[in-house]
Amino acid sequence: MDPILLGKGITDDIPVHLLPKFGNRHGLVAGATGTGKTVTLMTLAEGFSRLGVPVFMADVKGDVAGLAMPGDGSERVTSRAAQIGVEGYAPAASPVIFWDLYGKLGHPVRTTVTEMGPTLLGRILELNDTQSGVLDIVFKLADDRGLLLLDLDDLRALLGLVIEERKEVSTQYGLVSAQSVAAIQRALLRLDQDGGDRFFGEPALELADLMRVGTDGRGVIGILAADQLVLKPRLYSSFLLWLLSELFENLPEVGDLEKPKLVFIFDEAHLLFDDAPPALQQRIEQVVRLIRSKGVGVYFCSQFPDDVPDNILGQLGNRLQHALRAFTPRDQKAVKTAAETFVPNPKLDVARTLSALGTGEALVSTLQDKGIPMPVQQTLVAPPRCRMGAINEAERSQVRAGSPVGMKYDTAINRESAAELLLKRADTATEQAKAPPAKPDVPAAKSAQEEESGMGKMAKDILLGTGRRQGLVEAMAKQTARTVGNQVGRQILRGLLGGLFGGKGR
Repeated sequence: MDPILLGKGITDDIPVHLLPKFGNRHGLVAGATGTGKTVTLMTLAEGFSRLGVPVFMADVKGDVAGLAMPGDGSERVTSRAAQIGVEGYAPAASPVIFWDLYGKLGHPVRTTVTEMGPTLLGRILELNDTQSGVLDIVFKLADDRGLLLLDLDDLRALLGLVIEERKEVSTQYGLVSAQSVAAIQRALLRLDQDGGDRFFGEPALELADLMRVGTDGRGVIGILAADQLVLKPRLYSSFLLWLLSELFENLPEVGDLEKPKLVFIFDEAHLLFDDAPPALQQRIEQVVRLIRSKGVGVYFCSQFPDDVPDNILGQLGNRLQHALRAFTPRDQKAVKTAAETFVPNPKLDVARTLSALGTGEALVSTLQDKGIPMPVQQTLVAPPRCRMGAINEAERSQVRAGSPVGMKYDTAINRESAAELLLKRADTATEQAKAPPAKPDVPAAKSAQEEESGMGKMAKDILLGTGRRQGLVEAMAKQTARTVGNQVGRQILRGLLGGLFGGKGR
Protein backbone atom coordinates (compact mmCIF):
# COMPACT_ATOMS: atom_id res chain seq x y z
CA MET A 1 0.00 0.00 0.00
CA ASP A 2 1.31 3.43 -0.96
CA PRO A 3 2.58 5.52 1.96
CA ILE A 4 1.31 9.00 2.77
CA LEU A 5 3.66 11.65 1.42
CA LEU A 6 4.16 14.23 4.17
CA GLY A 7 6.78 16.30 2.39
CA LYS A 8 10.40 16.41 1.31
CA GLY A 9 13.53 16.53 3.44
CA ILE A 10 15.34 19.85 3.09
CA THR A 11 18.69 18.64 4.35
CA ASP A 12 18.80 15.17 2.77
CA ASP A 13 16.50 15.93 -0.21
CA ILE A 14 14.48 12.74 0.28
CA PRO A 15 10.71 12.22 0.45
CA VAL A 16 9.29 11.86 3.95
CA HIS A 17 6.46 9.34 4.32
CA LEU A 18 4.11 7.97 6.94
CA LEU A 19 3.58 4.23 6.50
CA PRO A 20 -0.12 3.24 6.70
CA LYS A 21 0.58 0.10 8.72
CA PHE A 22 1.99 2.30 11.50
CA GLY A 23 -0.76 4.88 11.25
CA ASN A 24 -2.40 3.41 14.36
CA ARG A 25 0.74 4.00 16.42
CA HIS A 26 -0.53 7.51 17.13
CA GLY A 27 1.19 10.82 16.59
CA LEU A 28 1.76 14.42 17.60
CA VAL A 29 1.57 17.62 15.58
CA ALA A 30 2.94 20.56 17.58
CA GLY A 31 4.13 24.09 16.99
CA ALA A 32 3.54 27.74 17.76
CA THR A 33 0.56 29.65 16.37
CA GLY A 34 0.94 30.51 12.68
CA THR A 35 3.60 27.91 11.88
CA GLY A 36 1.37 25.72 9.68
CA LYS A 37 -0.08 23.07 12.01
CA THR A 38 -3.56 23.28 10.49
CA VAL A 39 -2.25 22.76 6.94
CA THR A 40 -0.27 19.75 8.17
CA LEU A 41 -3.42 18.31 9.75
CA MET A 42 -5.27 18.76 6.45
CA THR A 43 -2.48 17.01 4.54
CA LEU A 44 -2.64 14.13 7.03
CA ALA A 45 -6.44 13.90 6.82
CA GLU A 46 -6.38 13.92 3.01
CA GLY A 47 -3.66 11.28 2.92
CA PHE A 48 -5.58 8.88 5.15
CA SER A 49 -8.84 9.57 3.31
CA ARG A 50 -7.27 8.72 -0.07
CA LEU A 51 -6.20 5.39 1.44
CA GLY A 52 -9.83 4.65 2.42
CA VAL A 53 -9.35 5.49 6.11
CA PRO A 54 -12.13 7.52 7.79
CA VAL A 55 -10.97 10.52 9.83
CA PHE A 56 -12.61 12.47 12.65
CA MET A 57 -11.23 15.87 13.60
CA ALA A 58 -12.25 19.13 15.27
CA ASP A 59 -12.36 22.46 13.46
CA VAL A 60 -11.30 24.92 16.13
CA LYS A 61 -10.66 27.96 13.93
CA GLY A 62 -13.15 27.27 11.14
CA ASP A 63 -10.59 26.69 8.39
CA VAL A 64 -10.45 22.88 8.49
CA ALA A 65 -13.84 22.95 6.76
CA GLY A 66 -11.90 23.81 3.61
CA LEU A 67 -11.36 20.05 3.19
CA ALA A 68 -14.84 19.96 1.66
CA MET A 69 -13.85 22.24 -1.24
CA PRO A 70 -11.13 21.96 -3.91
CA GLY A 71 -8.14 24.25 -3.64
CA ASP A 72 -7.55 27.28 -5.83
CA GLY A 73 -4.69 25.68 -7.77
CA SER A 74 -2.60 28.82 -7.48
CA GLU A 75 0.88 28.90 -8.95
CA ARG A 76 2.44 29.13 -5.49
CA VAL A 77 0.75 25.92 -4.37
CA THR A 78 1.31 23.95 -7.58
CA SER A 79 4.97 24.92 -7.73
CA ARG A 80 5.46 23.78 -4.17
CA ALA A 81 3.75 20.46 -4.93
CA ALA A 82 6.09 20.03 -7.92
CA GLN A 83 9.12 20.92 -5.77
CA ILE A 84 8.20 18.25 -3.23
CA GLY A 85 7.38 15.68 -5.90
CA VAL A 86 3.64 15.17 -5.33
CA GLU A 87 2.48 12.95 -8.20
CA GLY A 88 -0.73 13.84 -10.02
CA TYR A 89 -1.35 16.92 -7.89
CA ALA A 90 -4.62 18.66 -8.73
CA PRO A 91 -7.14 20.59 -6.63
CA ALA A 92 -9.76 18.24 -5.15
CA ALA A 93 -12.35 18.17 -2.39
CA SER A 94 -12.56 15.36 0.15
CA PRO A 95 -15.77 13.58 1.19
CA VAL A 96 -16.85 15.41 4.36
CA ILE A 97 -19.65 15.22 6.94
CA PHE A 98 -20.09 18.26 9.17
CA TRP A 99 -20.99 17.76 12.84
CA ASP A 100 -21.85 20.27 15.55
CA LEU A 101 -22.80 19.77 19.20
CA TYR A 102 -25.09 22.78 18.88
CA GLY A 103 -26.61 21.62 15.59
CA LYS A 104 -25.91 24.90 13.76
CA LEU A 105 -22.90 24.26 11.52
CA GLY A 106 -23.42 20.53 11.13
CA HIS A 107 -25.56 17.59 12.09
CA PRO A 108 -26.29 17.45 15.83
CA VAL A 109 -24.06 15.17 17.87
CA ARG A 110 -25.94 13.60 20.76
CA THR A 111 -25.42 11.00 23.40
CA THR A 112 -27.48 9.96 26.38
CA VAL A 113 -26.72 10.79 29.99
CA THR A 114 -26.32 7.07 30.70
CA GLU A 115 -23.78 6.60 27.90
CA MET A 116 -21.77 9.58 29.08
CA GLY A 117 -21.57 8.12 32.59
CA PRO A 118 -21.08 9.85 35.96
CA THR A 119 -17.30 10.28 35.72
CA LEU A 120 -17.15 12.34 32.52
CA LEU A 121 -20.41 14.11 33.33
CA GLY A 122 -19.01 15.13 36.70
CA ARG A 123 -15.98 16.58 34.93
CA ILE A 124 -18.17 18.55 32.52
CA LEU A 125 -20.16 19.92 35.46
CA GLU A 126 -16.93 20.66 37.38
CA LEU A 127 -18.13 18.83 40.50
CA ASN A 128 -15.97 18.19 43.55
CA ASP A 129 -15.44 14.69 44.97
CA THR A 130 -18.45 14.83 47.30
CA GLN A 131 -20.79 16.04 44.57
CA SER A 132 -19.41 13.46 42.14
CA GLY A 133 -20.22 10.79 44.73
CA VAL A 134 -23.84 11.98 44.84
CA LEU A 135 -23.95 11.78 41.05
CA ASP A 136 -22.76 8.16 41.29
CA ILE A 137 -25.67 7.46 43.64
CA VAL A 138 -28.15 9.04 41.21
CA PHE A 139 -26.94 6.77 38.38
CA LYS A 140 -27.13 3.71 40.64
CA LEU A 141 -30.63 4.61 41.77
CA ALA A 142 -31.76 4.97 38.15
CA ASP A 143 -30.35 1.53 37.31
CA ASP A 144 -31.99 -0.12 40.31
CA ARG A 145 -35.41 1.35 39.53
CA GLY A 146 -35.24 0.82 35.79
CA LEU A 147 -35.40 4.53 34.90
CA LEU A 148 -33.81 5.66 31.63
CA LEU A 149 -31.45 8.64 31.84
CA LEU A 150 -31.52 10.05 28.32
CA ASP A 151 -31.42 13.83 28.64
CA LEU A 152 -30.81 16.45 31.33
CA ASP A 153 -34.52 16.58 32.20
CA ASP A 154 -34.24 12.95 33.27
CA LEU A 155 -31.25 13.75 35.44
CA ARG A 156 -33.09 16.66 37.07
CA ALA A 157 -36.08 14.42 37.75
CA LEU A 158 -33.81 11.87 39.47
CA LEU A 159 -32.23 14.60 41.57
CA GLY A 160 -35.72 15.67 42.66
CA LEU A 161 -36.53 12.07 43.58
CA VAL A 162 -33.34 11.84 45.62
CA ILE A 163 -34.38 14.95 47.59
CA GLU A 164 -37.87 13.55 48.22
CA GLU A 165 -36.51 10.23 49.43
CA ARG A 166 -33.28 11.54 50.89
CA LYS A 167 -33.43 9.59 54.17
CA GLU A 168 -34.19 6.29 52.46
CA VAL A 169 -31.57 6.89 49.73
CA SER A 170 -28.93 7.91 52.29
CA THR A 171 -29.58 4.73 54.26
CA GLN A 172 -29.39 2.46 51.24
CA TYR A 173 -26.69 4.08 49.08
CA GLY A 174 -24.74 6.54 51.23
CA LEU A 175 -25.17 9.99 52.68
CA VAL A 176 -26.78 12.51 50.35
CA SER A 177 -26.91 16.14 51.39
CA ALA A 178 -29.34 18.71 50.06
CA GLN A 179 -26.39 21.07 49.51
CA SER A 180 -24.66 18.62 47.16
CA VAL A 181 -27.84 18.06 45.14
CA ALA A 182 -28.36 21.81 44.91
CA ALA A 183 -24.77 22.26 43.65
CA ILE A 184 -25.37 19.67 40.91
CA GLN A 185 -28.61 21.41 39.92
CA ARG A 186 -26.80 24.75 39.65
CA ALA A 187 -24.11 23.12 37.50
CA LEU A 188 -26.80 21.71 35.22
CA LEU A 189 -28.24 25.20 34.88
CA ARG A 190 -24.85 26.54 33.78
CA LEU A 191 -24.53 23.68 31.29
CA ASP A 192 -27.96 24.61 29.89
CA GLN A 193 -26.87 28.21 29.46
CA ASP A 194 -23.75 27.04 27.60
CA GLY A 195 -25.93 25.03 25.22
CA GLY A 196 -24.65 21.70 26.51
CA ASP A 197 -28.18 20.41 27.03
CA ARG A 198 -28.42 19.86 23.25
CA PHE A 199 -25.68 17.28 23.52
CA PHE A 200 -27.84 14.94 25.61
CA GLY A 201 -30.74 13.16 23.98
CA GLU A 202 -31.68 10.98 21.06
CA PRO A 203 -31.00 9.88 18.39
CA ALA A 204 -27.56 9.20 19.85
CA LEU A 205 -24.52 9.15 17.60
CA GLU A 206 -23.66 5.75 16.14
CA LEU A 207 -19.96 5.07 15.73
CA ALA A 208 -20.55 3.49 12.33
CA ASP A 209 -21.44 6.94 11.00
CA LEU A 210 -17.96 8.17 11.94
CA MET A 211 -16.35 5.28 10.07
CA ARG A 212 -17.90 5.68 6.64
CA VAL A 213 -16.15 5.04 3.35
CA GLY A 214 -17.45 6.80 0.23
CA THR A 215 -18.53 5.12 -2.99
CA ASP A 216 -15.21 6.15 -4.54
CA GLY A 217 -13.29 4.25 -1.85
CA ARG A 218 -12.10 7.32 0.04
CA GLY A 219 -12.58 7.56 3.77
CA VAL A 220 -15.14 10.14 4.88
CA ILE A 221 -13.73 12.97 7.02
CA GLY A 222 -15.98 13.94 9.92
CA ILE A 223 -15.40 17.57 10.91
CA LEU A 224 -16.70 18.80 14.27
CA ALA A 225 -17.42 22.53 14.40
CA ALA A 226 -15.55 23.58 17.54
CA ASP A 227 -15.05 27.34 17.23
CA GLN A 228 -17.70 27.91 19.93
CA LEU A 229 -17.28 24.59 21.68
CA VAL A 230 -13.61 25.22 22.44
CA LEU A 231 -14.69 28.23 24.55
CA LYS A 232 -16.16 25.63 26.92
CA PRO A 233 -12.98 23.62 27.46
CA ARG A 234 -14.47 21.09 29.88
CA LEU A 235 -17.33 20.29 27.53
CA TYR A 236 -15.02 20.15 24.49
CA SER A 237 -12.42 17.87 26.02
CA SER A 238 -14.93 15.65 27.81
CA PHE A 239 -16.90 15.15 24.60
CA LEU A 240 -13.82 14.08 22.64
CA LEU A 241 -12.67 11.86 25.49
CA TRP A 242 -16.13 10.28 25.63
CA LEU A 243 -15.98 9.63 21.90
CA LEU A 244 -12.54 8.08 22.20
CA SER A 245 -13.75 5.91 25.09
CA GLU A 246 -16.78 4.77 23.06
CA LEU A 247 -14.47 3.68 20.25
CA PHE A 248 -12.27 1.84 22.72
CA GLU A 249 -15.17 0.02 24.40
CA ASN A 250 -17.16 -0.91 21.30
CA LEU A 251 -14.66 -1.73 18.56
CA PRO A 252 -13.32 -5.30 18.37
CA GLU A 253 -9.68 -6.22 18.71
CA VAL A 254 -8.05 -6.41 15.28
CA GLY A 255 -4.32 -6.25 15.98
CA ASP A 256 -2.00 -4.71 13.40
CA LEU A 257 -3.64 -3.93 10.06
CA GLU A 258 -2.37 -2.68 6.72
CA LYS A 259 -4.02 0.65 7.52
CA PRO A 260 -6.03 2.04 10.45
CA LYS A 261 -9.80 1.62 10.66
CA LEU A 262 -10.13 5.22 11.85
CA VAL A 263 -7.85 8.18 12.58
CA PHE A 264 -8.91 10.47 15.41
CA ILE A 265 -7.32 13.95 15.50
CA PHE A 266 -7.53 15.79 18.82
CA ASP A 267 -6.82 19.50 18.31
CA GLU A 268 -6.03 21.79 21.29
CA ALA A 269 -4.94 18.67 23.16
CA HIS A 270 -3.80 20.58 26.23
CA LEU A 271 -7.48 21.12 27.11
CA LEU A 272 -7.82 17.39 27.65
CA PHE A 273 -5.16 17.33 30.36
CA ASP A 274 -5.59 20.70 32.07
CA ASP A 275 -6.89 20.16 35.62
CA ALA A 276 -7.59 16.50 34.89
CA PRO A 277 -7.49 14.43 38.11
CA PRO A 278 -4.98 11.57 38.28
CA ALA A 279 -7.70 8.94 37.83
CA LEU A 280 -8.84 10.56 34.59
CA GLN A 281 -5.29 10.90 33.25
CA GLN A 282 -4.79 7.24 34.00
CA ARG A 283 -7.93 6.43 32.03
CA ILE A 284 -6.72 8.51 29.06
CA GLU A 285 -3.35 6.77 29.12
CA GLN A 286 -5.06 3.37 29.17
CA VAL A 287 -7.33 4.23 26.24
CA VAL A 288 -4.48 5.66 24.12
CA ARG A 289 -2.27 2.66 24.86
CA LEU A 290 -4.85 0.01 24.08
CA ILE A 291 -6.97 1.55 21.33
CA ARG A 292 -4.13 0.91 18.89
CA SER A 293 -5.15 -2.76 18.90
CA LYS A 294 -8.67 -1.69 17.85
CA GLY A 295 -7.22 -0.19 14.66
CA VAL A 296 -7.63 3.45 15.73
CA GLY A 297 -4.83 6.00 15.44
CA VAL A 298 -4.94 9.06 17.71
CA TYR A 299 -3.11 12.24 16.72
CA PHE A 300 -2.80 15.04 19.25
CA CYS A 301 -2.29 18.62 18.12
CA SER A 302 -1.06 21.34 20.47
CA GLN A 303 1.37 24.22 20.69
CA PHE A 304 3.94 22.55 22.96
CA PRO A 305 4.98 18.91 23.15
CA ASP A 306 4.89 19.05 26.94
CA ASP A 307 1.16 19.82 26.79
CA VAL A 308 0.85 16.05 26.58
CA PRO A 309 1.93 14.08 29.71
CA ASP A 310 5.14 12.09 29.34
CA ASN A 311 3.47 8.69 29.80
CA ILE A 312 1.22 9.44 26.82
CA LEU A 313 3.84 11.34 24.80
CA GLY A 314 6.01 8.24 24.84
CA GLN A 315 3.31 6.32 22.95
CA LEU A 316 3.18 8.76 20.02
CA GLY A 317 5.40 7.20 17.37
CA ASN A 318 4.82 9.68 14.52
CA ARG A 319 6.00 13.22 15.24
CA LEU A 320 5.62 16.43 13.23
CA GLN A 321 7.08 19.39 15.09
CA HIS A 322 6.64 22.89 13.68
CA ALA A 323 8.62 25.89 14.89
CA LEU A 324 8.80 26.80 18.57
CA ARG A 325 9.73 30.38 19.38
CA ALA A 326 12.06 30.60 22.38
CA PHE A 327 10.81 33.93 23.73
CA THR A 328 10.17 32.83 27.33
CA PRO A 329 11.82 30.42 29.76
CA ARG A 330 9.01 27.96 29.14
CA ASP A 331 9.55 28.25 25.37
CA GLN A 332 13.27 27.57 25.81
CA LYS A 333 12.54 24.54 27.94
CA ALA A 334 9.98 23.29 25.40
CA VAL A 335 12.52 23.62 22.56
CA LYS A 336 15.10 21.66 24.51
CA THR A 337 12.58 18.97 25.48
CA ALA A 338 11.31 18.59 21.92
CA ALA A 339 14.83 18.36 20.51
CA GLU A 340 15.76 15.61 22.95
CA THR A 341 12.78 13.44 22.01
CA PHE A 342 13.77 13.03 18.35
CA VAL A 343 16.11 10.40 16.98
CA PRO A 344 19.30 12.43 16.29
CA ASN A 345 20.35 13.29 12.75
CA PRO A 346 24.11 14.02 12.49
CA LYS A 347 23.44 16.54 9.70
CA LEU A 348 21.00 18.54 11.81
CA ASP A 349 21.25 20.70 14.94
CA VAL A 350 17.72 19.97 16.12
CA ALA A 351 17.42 22.60 18.87
CA ARG A 352 18.71 25.42 16.68
CA THR A 353 16.66 24.33 13.66
CA LEU A 354 13.51 24.07 15.75
CA SER A 355 13.59 27.76 16.55
CA ALA A 356 14.37 28.75 12.95
CA LEU A 357 11.80 26.73 10.99
CA GLY A 358 9.71 28.69 8.49
CA THR A 359 5.97 28.46 7.99
CA GLY A 360 5.09 25.16 6.36
CA GLU A 361 8.28 23.48 7.56
CA ALA A 362 8.50 20.87 10.30
CA LEU A 363 10.85 18.44 11.96
CA VAL A 364 9.43 15.02 11.14
CA SER A 365 10.14 11.57 12.48
CA THR A 366 7.85 8.63 11.64
CA LEU A 367 7.96 4.91 12.29
CA GLN A 368 9.59 2.94 9.51
CA ASP A 369 10.23 -0.76 8.95
CA LYS A 370 9.91 -2.87 12.10
CA GLY A 371 8.47 0.17 13.90
CA ILE A 372 11.82 1.92 14.25
CA PRO A 373 11.60 5.74 14.23
CA MET A 374 13.59 7.34 11.46
CA PRO A 375 16.19 10.07 12.17
CA VAL A 376 14.53 13.45 12.33
CA GLN A 377 14.24 15.32 9.04
CA GLN A 378 13.75 19.01 8.41
CA THR A 379 10.80 18.75 6.05
CA LEU A 380 8.98 21.00 3.62
CA VAL A 381 5.38 19.88 4.23
CA ALA A 382 3.33 18.92 1.17
CA PRO A 383 0.31 21.15 0.41
CA PRO A 384 -3.18 19.63 0.60
CA ARG A 385 -5.38 19.44 -2.50
CA CYS A 386 -8.30 21.13 -0.74
CA ARG A 387 -8.94 24.77 0.01
CA MET A 388 -6.62 26.12 2.71
CA GLY A 389 -9.17 28.34 4.36
CA ALA A 390 -12.75 28.69 5.53
CA ILE A 391 -15.88 28.06 3.46
CA ASN A 392 -18.99 30.23 3.23
CA GLU A 393 -22.48 29.43 4.48
CA ALA A 394 -23.83 28.48 1.05
CA GLU A 395 -21.00 25.98 0.50
CA ARG A 396 -21.55 24.47 3.93
CA SER A 397 -25.30 24.14 3.26
CA GLN A 398 -24.54 22.44 -0.05
CA VAL A 399 -22.35 19.85 1.67
CA ARG A 400 -24.96 19.27 4.39
CA ALA A 401 -27.71 18.81 1.82
CA GLY A 402 -25.79 15.92 0.26
CA SER A 403 -24.98 14.27 3.58
CA PRO A 404 -25.97 10.61 3.98
CA VAL A 405 -26.86 11.04 7.68
CA GLY A 406 -28.94 14.22 7.73
CA MET A 407 -32.33 12.46 7.86
CA LYS A 408 -31.08 10.35 10.74
CA TYR A 409 -29.81 13.02 13.14
CA ASP A 410 -31.32 16.39 12.28
CA THR A 411 -34.63 15.74 14.09
CA ALA A 412 -34.53 15.09 17.84
CA ILE A 413 -36.55 12.28 19.46
CA ASN A 414 -37.97 12.47 22.99
CA ARG A 415 -39.23 9.06 24.09
CA GLU A 416 -40.59 8.15 27.51
CA SER A 417 -37.83 8.06 30.10
CA ALA A 418 -37.22 8.97 33.76
CA ALA A 419 -38.66 12.50 33.61
CA GLU A 420 -41.90 11.39 31.98
CA LEU A 421 -42.38 8.37 34.24
CA LEU A 422 -41.76 10.32 37.44
CA LEU A 423 -44.11 13.09 36.24
CA LYS A 424 -46.87 10.54 35.68
CA ARG A 425 -46.39 9.16 39.17
CA ALA A 426 -46.55 12.66 40.63
CA ASP A 427 -49.76 13.43 38.70
CA THR A 428 -51.35 10.20 39.89
CA ALA A 429 -50.45 10.98 43.50
CA THR A 430 -51.90 14.49 43.15
CA GLU A 431 -55.20 13.18 41.76
CA GLN A 432 -55.50 10.67 44.58
CA ALA A 433 -54.87 13.41 47.13
CA LYS A 434 -57.64 15.58 45.63
CA ALA A 435 -60.21 12.73 45.48
CA PRO A 436 -62.93 12.70 48.31
CA PRO A 437 -62.34 10.22 51.11
CA ALA A 438 -63.83 6.80 50.53
CA LYS A 439 -67.00 5.94 52.52
CA PRO A 440 -66.86 3.07 55.01
CA ASP A 441 -67.87 -0.28 53.65
CA VAL A 442 -71.65 -0.98 53.88
CA PRO A 443 -73.67 -3.94 52.60
CA ALA A 444 -74.53 -3.45 48.99
CA ALA A 445 -78.05 -2.14 48.36
CA LYS A 446 -80.53 -4.51 46.89
CA SER A 447 -81.44 -4.04 43.30
CA ALA A 448 -84.89 -2.69 42.44
CA GLN A 449 -85.93 -6.14 41.35
CA GLU A 450 -84.70 -7.69 44.60
CA GLU A 451 -86.36 -4.93 46.57
CA GLU A 452 -89.63 -5.38 44.70
CA SER A 453 -89.46 -9.13 45.17
CA GLY A 454 -88.92 -8.71 48.91
CA MET A 455 -91.90 -6.39 49.28
CA GLY A 456 -94.07 -8.80 47.27
CA LYS A 457 -93.12 -11.65 49.55
CA MET A 458 -93.95 -9.60 52.61
CA ALA A 459 -97.41 -8.70 51.17
CA LYS A 460 -98.02 -12.31 50.26
CA ASP A 461 -97.14 -13.43 53.76
CA ILE A 462 -99.53 -10.85 55.21
CA LEU A 463 -102.37 -11.70 52.87
CA LEU A 464 -101.95 -15.45 52.49
CA GLY A 465 -100.06 -16.24 55.63
CA THR A 466 -97.22 -18.62 56.24
CA GLY A 467 -97.11 -22.18 57.34
CA ARG A 468 -97.20 -21.04 60.99
CA ARG A 469 -99.84 -18.31 60.85
CA GLN A 470 -103.09 -17.46 59.06
CA GLY A 471 -103.17 -14.75 56.44
CA LEU A 472 -105.66 -11.86 56.03
CA VAL A 473 -107.23 -13.31 52.89
CA GLU A 474 -107.70 -16.71 54.46
CA ALA A 475 -109.37 -15.14 57.45
CA MET A 476 -111.66 -13.04 55.26
CA ALA A 477 -112.48 -16.05 53.08
CA LYS A 478 -113.52 -18.12 56.03
CA GLN A 479 -115.57 -15.31 57.36
CA THR A 480 -117.26 -14.77 54.02
CA ALA A 481 -117.93 -18.47 53.56
CA ARG A 482 -119.49 -18.62 56.92
CA THR A 483 -121.52 -15.50 56.31
CA VAL A 484 -122.73 -16.06 52.74
CA GLY A 485 -122.48 -19.85 52.59
CA ASN A 486 -123.33 -20.05 48.94
CA GLN A 487 -121.97 -19.75 45.41
CA VAL A 488 -121.97 -15.95 45.48
CA GLY A 489 -119.48 -15.96 48.33
CA ARG A 490 -117.09 -18.21 46.46
CA GLN A 491 -117.23 -15.91 43.39
CA ILE A 492 -116.41 -12.94 45.59
CA LEU A 493 -113.40 -14.85 46.96
CA ARG A 494 -112.06 -15.71 43.49
CA GLY A 495 -112.56 -12.10 42.36
CA LEU A 496 -110.65 -10.85 45.38
CA LEU A 497 -107.73 -13.22 44.87
CA GLY A 498 -107.56 -12.45 41.15
CA GLY A 499 -107.46 -8.72 41.80
CA LEU A 500 -104.62 -9.05 44.33
CA PHE A 501 -102.31 -11.26 42.24
CA GLY A 502 -103.11 -10.12 38.72
CA GLY A 503 -105.47 -12.91 37.69
CA LYS A 504 -108.67 -12.50 35.65
CA GLY A 505 -112.09 -13.10 37.22
CA ARG A 506 -114.47 -15.32 35.55
